[in-house]
Order: sequence, then structure tokens, then C-alpha cells
Amino acid sequence: MKATFDDGQPIFQQIADMIEDDILNGTYEEEDQIISMSQFSRTFQINPATAVKGIALLVNEGILYKKRGLGMYVATGAKILIKSKRRDRFLNDLVTKLLDEADKLELSADDVIEMIKQKKRS
Repeated sequence: MKATFDDGQPIFQQIADMIEDDILNGTYEEEDQIISMSQFSRTFQINPATAVKGIALLVNEGILYKKRGLGMYVATGAKILIKSKRRDRFLNDLVTKLLDEADKLELSADDVIEMIKQKKRS
């Protein structure tokens, strides 16, 4: 299996996002062991150092932790941490840009909400 990576974002960040996605969708539960760095690098055909760097991001955020000699595990509360981080990112990156563009187009908040509702229905 080979992942398709986006050139617009560093691969190690995409690795971290993939693991977060797996935690959010239930592939990994709290206290589950994730695949090893060597398995990860072989599966996705990436440099092991790149996999380690992506994992290190999640360790630094308290999403994963290492059990010495056993591997990496999903921390208790990881799902809550990820949702909180992504909600903040959603607000700061997407909603703020959406509202800035709406202002430029002279769309009211009600106009934007209606557009979102229409898109959700389709």
C-alpha cells in the first residue's frame, strides 16, 4: 500500500494527521498500540525518519506515548485533544476565511448559514 501525499504539506505532518484520523474514526482506541515506525515506513514507502518525526508531533501533543520496548500507544483522552485542536484550527483557518470572504461578497450571516444548509442537503 502506498499513500498519496499532498505536496502542499510536509509528509511528517500528513502522517500525524493520518494517525489522528485513525483515532477519530475508531481504528485506534485509547490505549491501543499503533503500528511500529518500521511497519509504517514500509507500508507507506517513506523514510523511517519521516515517520518518526510525524509520531514525535503527536507525542509532544500528548496524543501518543511510548511504552519502552513495546512501542507507541494512544493516550487516554487523545480523541478529546484531537477534536479540540481541530476545532480551533477549523475556526481559525476555515471559518475566519469564510467570514472574510462573505464580507467581501456582502453576504450576511444568514446568507452564509443558508448556503451551508443547502450544501449539506445536497
